[in-house]
Amino acid sequence: MNYSGVRTVEVAVIGAGQAGLAAAFHLRRVGYEPDRDFVVFDHSPRPGGAWQFRWPTLTYDKVHGMHALPGMELTGADPRRPSSEVIGAYFGSYERTFGLRVHRPVSVPAVRAGGDGRLLVETSEGGYAARAVINATGTWDRPFWPRFPGQEVFGGRQLHSARYEGPEGFRGARVVVVGGGTSAVQQLLEIAPVAASTVWVTRRPPVFREGSFGEAEGRAAVALVERRVQEGLPPRSVVSVTGLRMTEAVRRGRESGVLERLPLFERVTPTGVVWPDGRTAEADVILYATGFRAALDHLAPLKLREPGGGIRMAGTRALRDPRVHLVGYGPSASTIGANRAGRAAVREIQRLLASEELAATG
Repeated sequence: MNYSGVRTVEVAVIGAGQAGLAAAFHLRRVGYEPDRDFVVFDHSPRPGGAWQFRWPTLTYDKVHGMHALPGMELTGADPRRPSSEVIGAYFGSYERTFGLRVHRPVSVPAVRAGGDGRLLVETSEGGYAARAVINATGTWDRPFWPRFPGQEVFGGRQLHSARYEGPEGFRGARVVVVGGGTSAVQQLLEIAPVAASTVWVTRRPPVFREGSFGEAEGRAAVALVERRVQEGLPPRSVVSVTGLRMTEAVRRGRESGVLERLPLFERVTPTGVVWPDGRTAEADVILYATGFRAALDHLAPLKLREPGGGIRMAGTRALRDPRVHLVGYGPSASTIGANRAGRAAVREIQRLLASEELAATG
């Protein structure tokens, strides 16, 4: 195939959050050079992955489960500084320390089969032909909005937690918070002291866990998510399996009644929400802290999805195309899991490329 005007590399890494940087680190470690052998694309304006978009009142001391990137610890951080600043600065320092040369802001609208064993990566700075792709695009770009009858007639404000900027925007308002994850709880606890009223709504009753989450329990939770991926189903988050950590703030929220959960309402009205039994709640704002879905639309031309809606995988490798590896997806959608997945993907790609070269010379 004629690659005139298209740059060729061995590996293209799409995304420079935790998973993408971990993969880039391990590519360098095995001897690959950035911009010669591999390239890293990131559509965000600056280092930090999804962390750079977190709300300013989420300070570093409120962050749970942040694991250091491989080869460099995060030390000396001010716990009262916004996590977006702390982790953004850390990621930026990491990129410079290891010379990862991330291309940003660069969008990747599509990845296609090149017809000669390579993958064509279309980007906003031009085309690249790669022998393998490590996809580390995470979920931030695909906030999930549940659908309820009547949403279109609600007279107040509706927003997703991805656009939450702190509690001040909710001062004096009647607020309904929808969602059972960590962000829902953290944002609800911030909003409640300034709002006129709050109502917390979740699909399932929340499970609060006392103490730390053990290694054996962690492996079991990851295994449940991995099983769905192996079956070609959309992954659930690991947090949805492990439950919510019982912090002192959460304990106070439960004792005060702020974290008294109600089941999902049936429909939205112009002035609030209604439950199947006729109960109502007036609202000025509905905040959907309902999570995210994997941002994988750019991989659609490769037809990786199974009938169940997910991408079937063995380890980090997409079964429908062994040149494509997903890191930070499904069972590796945690900071420590992303680190391990980055290393595993690089090992798999080394084996793939070596076998191709052996076949070509044999």
